[in-house]
Amino acid sequence: MNAAALLVLLSTAPALGPGGLPAGWEPLDFPKIEARTAYEWSATSAAVHAVAVRSASGLIHRREGPVAEAPVLRWRWKIAGTLPKGDERRKSGDDYAARVYITFKYEPARVGLATRLKYGAVKALRGEHPPHNAIAYVWANKLPAGEAAPSPYTSRVMMVAVRSGDAAAGEWRSEERDVLADYRRLFGSEPPPYAGIALMTDADDTGGSAEAWYADVTLSGRSTLLE
Repeated sequence: MNAAALLVLLSTAPALGPGGLPAGWEPLDFPKIEARTAYEWSATSAAVHAVAVRSASGLIHRREGPVAEAPVLRWRWKIAGTLPKGDERRKSGDDYAARVYITFKYEPARVGLATRLKYGAVKALRGEHPPHNAIAYVWANKLPAGEAAPSPYTSRVMMVAVRSGDAAAGEWRSEERDVLADYRRLFGSEPPPYAGIALMTDADDTGGSAEAWYADVTLSGRSTLLE
């Protein structure tokens, strides 16, 4: 991909694949969580509509490639509201009305023996390695916008509060992030290649409910950054 190229992952009029989901996107389920978030394409909103009721799952678009070639992530999103019991720093509050995950490819040379053994065991069970690490761009419940914190479950996932609270709930908001710059700042190293981009609305840890819409997800070169 050259600097001016644009990779559209979710358009306003996508072809629909299995289950009525936009082509290229597939369910991202978690073995220990039975209740799954409902995702569907909404032609009225021209967006993926997500509803979580004490549930957790996501949609993932598997996309490999060097981060430096397409570091600019853009998307639009809307939420009905944040989760009253949500708390970014506690496992019991680790729910979000909306988050956009960037996952990075597992590279054995970057980790120690213990981690390689652990990742090997996961691959044996699930058929693939988990991501090396991830950045989750979240519509935060309490974490102030602009701040970042590790997931309460693992330091391999960094949560970045792009927006926070209910001030803009019910309204579409457009976002733009430089993934390369964010990775360097959050992890202090150069990123592995992309592994995928995921959308996730969840409410399992708080036992609550959440609703969100996602649209216009793209990756591009830095020369297309807005002034």
